[in-house]
Amino acid sequence: MGNRPLSPHLQIWKWGPHMLVSILHRVTGDGMALVGLFVLVWWLGAIASGPEYYATFAGLITSPVGYVVLVGLSWAFFTHLMSGLRHFVLDIGAGYELDTNRAWSIASPIMAVALTAGFWALILNK
Repeated sequence: MGNRPLSPHLQIWKWGPHMLVSILHRVTGDGMALVGLFVLVWWLGAIASGPEYYATFAGLITSPVGYVVLVGLSWAFFTHLMSGLRHFVLDIGAGYELDTNRAWSIASPIMAVALTAGFWALILNK
């Protein structure tokens, strides 16, 4: 038993941007599923319940807290999208070189923030 290799442990691994992107991918997917589904069902329920309920929904969703939720959902969407595209490139067999993988792992969340900012700039300027 003394000659058997040890299984890697968290103390051995060095944290890198690829680990953060992987964790963010899972968290944003779950966040969109839970929070996004709640907002969608609330919106559909408000539409079905009539104008006064929809006005309540619209008032709350356009409040500062509502905007935080909507911006968070859009950030989660773009983060999940960029990470998914990164994984797609890895699935076709490209980007496994350490420098390339690190660069895309760093660029992925930066692009997500830029896309979120651009998306909200478009919405708020209309």
